Amino acid sequence: MSDRVKEQVISEVEPAPLPSGPAGAAILAAGIGSAWYGFLVVLVEASPAVKSALTLNNGVGPLSGKTTFGSLGFIAAWLVLAQMWKGKDVTIDKLWKISLGLIILGLIFTFPPFFQLFTAH
Repeated sequence: MSDRVKEQVISEVEPAPLPSGPAGAAILAAGIGSAWYGFLVVLVEASPAVKSALTLNNGVGPLSGKTTFGSLGFIAAWLVLAQMWKGKDVTIDKLWKISLGLIILGLIFTFPPFFQLFTAH
């Protein structure tokens, strides 16, 4: 077989597209993790018991627990979704929109004018 024929055969073979499930899992997990972190911020303000429980380091205060458990929420969501969608195709456009909504929700939860509405008296 000539070199020209080999090049033509090689150029006609395209790799199979990768499934979008793992990427979709990471995208949605980012949104879930953001919303979960924001929810933890509100919980700390609303409950002295939660504030105490999430104080993993006295020098840092409850921020140590919020960031730790917020990150664990992201990781847990990512692992579960990645397992569910392993080898599958998902609609990335839809997941981007859902994730963006969850990220915005998480940001709203972390703004002082919002979370201070729940401050325990």
